[in-house]
Amino acid sequence: MGGLGFGFSVHFIPRSVSWRIAPSRSRKRQSLTMTTLRRFLVLQLLMLWQGGFLFYASFVVPVGTEVLGSAEAQGLITTRVTDYLNAVGTVGLILFACELLASGGRLRIRWSCWAVAAACQIALFIIHVQLEAMMDPDRTFVVKRVSFYRLHGIYLWVTTIQWVACLVLTWFTLRAWAEVRPINIGETSSGR
Repeated sequence: MGGLGFGFSVHFIPRSVSWRIAPSRSRKRQSLTMTTLRRFLVLQLLMLWQGGFLFYASFVVPVGTEVLGSAEAQGLITTRVTDYLNAVGTVGLILFACELLASGGRLRIRWSCWAVAAACQIALFIIHVQLEAMMDPDRTFVVKRVSFYRLHGIYLWVTTIQWVACLVLTWFTLRAWAEVRPINIGETSSGR
């Protein structure tokens, strides 16, 4: 039977001679579009956050240190950049949680990795505030050097743990997405 105009269509099921309401093709398309959009946004934020971190740590910090003449001078830039990295990381973790809630497959390991990354993000915010407290008010130089560099080492380890957790989370998320059977828009509930 044809569509009802409400995003559903009625199908006759011969086995039980009953009627049921099944999602229409437009509803399936809409669901597929939303899933694709959600996953696209998750990947874009992940690439901005983790890719930005990796690029910054691998190239910007060494080049900045060389050009500016010292690690301390480069650190003045890094203290401001990490404000943005931490903000993007928080948004990325929120969006990733939405993805985990909406999808299935290997959720235990994915939620575990997410929890590690989220705990690291909280720790990074706390440590970042403590590091800034060891600098002058304009964040132009370090006031308490020994304490600062000891805490900065912890900050780097927490960042590394978070990065590894995000790598594993991404791996298992891509695996879970690949395992999901794609929706064939042309199929009806009876398999035709």
